[in-house]
Amino acid sequence: MIGQRVADITRAARNFLETEPGDTPDWPSLRPRLEVYFGPLPETLPAEPASFSAVGASGARLLVRPEGPALRLLIEAEPMAAGARLKLQSELNELPRLRRALALVPCPIWQTDETQNVVWSNAAYEDACAQVDASPTGPAPFDLVAPDGSDTRRSRTALGARGEDSRYWYEVQSHRNRDGWMHFATNIDAIIRAEINQRSFLQTLTRIFAHLPIGLAVFDRDHRLVLFNPALIDLTGLQAEFLSARPNVMSVFDTLREGRMMPEPKNYKGWREHLTGLIAAASSDLYIETWELPAGLTYRITGRPHPDAGIAFLFEDISSEITLTRRFRQELDQAHSVLDSLEEAVAVFSPQGVLSFCNEAYRGLWGDDPDTCVADLSVSEATASWQDACAPSPIWGDIRDFVLSLGDRAAWEAPLLLRDGRPLLCRVSPMTGGATLLRFSHDPRMANVPG
Repeated sequence: MIGQRVADITRAARNFLETEPGDTPDWPSLRPRLEVYFGPLPETLPAEPASFSAVGASGARLLVRPEGPALRLLIEAEPMAAGARLKLQSELNELPRLRRALALVPCPIWQTDETQNVVWSNAAYEDACAQVDASPTGPAPFDLVAPDGSDTRRSRTALGARGEDSRYWYEVQSHRNRDGWMHFATNIDAIIRAEINQRSFLQTLTRIFAHLPIGLAVFDRDHRLVLFNPALIDLTGLQAEFLSARPNVMSVFDTLREGRMMPEPKNYKGWREHLTGLIAAASSDLYIETWELPAGLTYRITGRPHPDAGIAFLFEDISSEITLTRRFRQELDQAHSVLDSLEEAVAVFSPQGVLSFCNEAYRGLWGDDPDTCVADLSVSEATASWQDACAPSPIWGDIRDFVLSLGDRAAWEAPLLLRDGRPLLCRVSPMTGGATLLRFSHDPRMANVPG
């Protein structure tokens, strides 16, 4: 070199420095190329002889020798054994393939030294930097977690300003090596969008179910609570903090048991087996159970399979419904008792002509108990039975027509005479809803009615 410019360069040196024929670089342009191999070099060439050892290659060095007004730069290295040369040639043959592969990898890859400076990167990394107007030779634009002493760490980070819709999300795996850290970034925009949509969907469901009076608890495939509504807290007394911690199914039912919000089992082992069966049944098919609670409440528990192997449980307070049903049954029993105490034989037919009720006097009069029959007793069958037990009378067809009539109807009555000579008075009356009431009574005043 003469001054700071190359005056002559050998073919080997040109290949090593990857310069074009006829190109005569100067020292400022050669210096960064040589620093890759020999470490920091002076900004200006020394006027005295100097030697710079190669980094990571023992026995190789860069020599600077003054020769009159010029300086000669010479690279010296120890002779290479035949085996090492063959191995090096094999690796050199593979190097172009590796470079092409790294250039085509769609994932950003880069290496940093111990001071977090980027010392190497692939084309995808440069593209990622270009997306956010970052320099590929400057600090990496990825916000990675701080080292924790391990040789591998994972980071989830985004490129772009916070709050922008054009942010690019990446998951970065970092691996320590002897030269620093190697980083591999995978784009996870689709995953992030799916998570956002899932959270939005859950929030929408939560708002919808917030006004539902039925308690809702949805568990995922791992039997962890993922969704609940305020009604579940109101009905079960479970704390919101406990539910927000995503407890599993067993923990939820254990807490219900401790709070006396489910029937007290005879023994704990049997209860656990019962609970396991409950979960299994809810996981595969619809499951319904009624809980009579110590506080006097009645809950209906419904379990059903949920998508992706999850389970959904519904807690419904049916205390009012049960109380109303019991009251209705009590009143109905009382009405039956009153009708059974009457001396009149009473029969009620539905608008379809089916016997829906009869009292004890009816059973005693006609010697028939419709409750013992499997099939419903029709008005035609009933009148045929009555006709056999009575003297001839023209009213049987009238009764059948009256029961099955859909028009306006008026009450009427007619005398009958049993075959044993006892007189009867038959009263036929319309009822609300199209039903018909028939009453048969013994009337001593009709003792002289002809047969």
